[in-house]
Amino acid sequence: MVCSPVFSLLRDLFLILLFQMSMRGSDSFSVTGPSEPIVAMLGADTVLPCRVYPAMNVENMEIRWFRNQFSEAVFVYQNGMEQVGEQLVDFKGRAELVKDYITEGRVAVRIHSLRVSDNGMYKCFFKKGTDFEEAVLELKVIGIGSGPRVFLVGPEDGGIRLKCTGKGWFPQPEVQWEDVKGKKIPSVSEDETQDDDGLFQIEASLIVRDSSTTQMSCSMKNPFFGQEQAETIFIPESFFPRPSPWKAAFAVTLVILGVSAGAIVYLAWKERQGKKKLSKVEEEKKKESTSKGKTGHQTWWGCVTLYIYWRKEQFKAAAFTLDPKTAHPNLVLSENKQHISLKNNVSQNGDASTHEDQAVSEAIFSVLGDKSFTQGDTERQYWEVEVNTRTEAGSTTRCALGICSETVKREGWFVESPDKNFWVLVHEEGKVVFPNSQKNSPSLRQQPRRIGVFLDWEVGNLSFYNMADGSHIYSFTGVTFCGTLFPYFSLRGTGASLTICSTSDHPEHCPDSSPKTSLTHLSSSVPQEANSLL
Repeated sequence: MVCSPVFSLLRDLFLILLFQMSMRGSDSFSVTGPSEPIVAMLGADTVLPCRVYPAMNVENMEIRWFRNQFSEAVFVYQNGMEQVGEQLVDFKGRAELVKDYITEGRVAVRIHSLRVSDNGMYKCFFKKGTDFEEAVLELKVIGIGSGPRVFLVGPEDGGIRLKCTGKGWFPQPEVQWEDVKGKKIPSVSEDETQDDDGLFQIEASLIVRDSSTTQMSCSMKNPFFGQEQAETIFIPESFFPRPSPWKAAFAVTLVILGVSAGAIVYLAWKERQGKKKLSKVEEEKKKESTSKGKTGHQTWWGCVTLYIYWRKEQFKAAAFTLDPKTAHPNLVLSENKQHISLKNNVSQNGDASTHEDQAVSEAIFSVLGDKSFTQGDTERQYWEVEVNTRTEAGSTTRCALGICSETVKREGWFVESPDKNFWVLVHEEGKVVFPNSQKNSPSLRQQPRRIGVFLDWEVGNLSFYNMADGSHIYSFTGVTFCGTLFPYFSLRGTGASLTICSTSDHPEHCPDSSPKTSLTHLSSSVPQEANSLL
């Protein structure tokens, strides 16, 4: 009886040993795959590995990788060769067996040119005789798309609406706005769509109401891979709506008018009750006269208030033409004085009729606008210019536009730079540069042809915008303007020309103008409507 526990222990050990020996002699095995998801880039190649345990030669096994259903075969290996009959059409020609270590029980299927549809779950299946096992794998396909691209849409709800777009992402990226201090700000709206290839296109919007926010960045990040891309846009302070005393005055006036109207209605009702003996004809004439008087006064007041408020909230379109008295002799001005080009006898390097010195090859031919800006001008001004830098054979074109002081030197050889009181954008050899600035040749989505110039003397800001897509090009900020400034234009090289876009709605003055993107058309249409009401 004392030995019975020892006997039981020995018996159990013996049974376990017999079981292990029988397992070694059988066909039993297990299959394992990666414990973590396999992450691969869209368009790249990847492998889905599996192995059997214990290690053994699996050349004579049936091996397959499939999706959710057994019949959805990605790759089938049987009788020592690939079986394409059961393979899904999407994987034909894109899947192959990696069998370098097949004798050790390690194999994989390689998928070429990954697509969005390849994303998801897979199973690898091994069968030997009547025994079979399988393992589950997960493949995460990621696409880092283009963008983001940030656009300044325009004023809205007391601030500036920004739009951030990106396309070609998978899965849907995480969008994040961030100000210059690193504060994260949520979007007011986000819209996403998928194209025929399953890639996401994102559009997120934000309204910035704080005028001290000079720049804002938008980033898009892949949630699985963690890689992100970002773009920053500069917001000139002058673009924010300024507080207007007319708003408060208008609100108070509306209240007073409401109370007065109520009192008038009440007194009129009391008067009608006290004069019941008046004839119906006299009463109707009186009502008609009163109604006409009130309606005319209210319409006039509302129209004038709307017009003045609109004028306080917008940039003023600067109407001017080119001043022939300031034009270089080698420039040709159009009859309406809104277009300049070089004379035919002026080559790419200056005056072809003479060959006197090297300085001529660097000559800049300039002209000023006939409108001046001084410190007393509190209104924000803007104008638009069409740029043509068509390059002819053997010619290097260059043109510049912006503002300059009336005291600058424009004869002979000179430099258009801020320290010489030139604040200009230079379009040269297909690039946009800013002389002596910290941001030479900025990265642009497209070369601007129609450029908006926005001047705010009070805050010392001069901004340039691509009016074709509304994108910001560059801003001179914190400038202390003094004296008298003029619109400035210069050319060099055959084929270069500049055209001042008219502030009217006549497209012939600016052939490539687009009403949808031009602030000129917006600024001209509203006052005309107000005048028609008046």
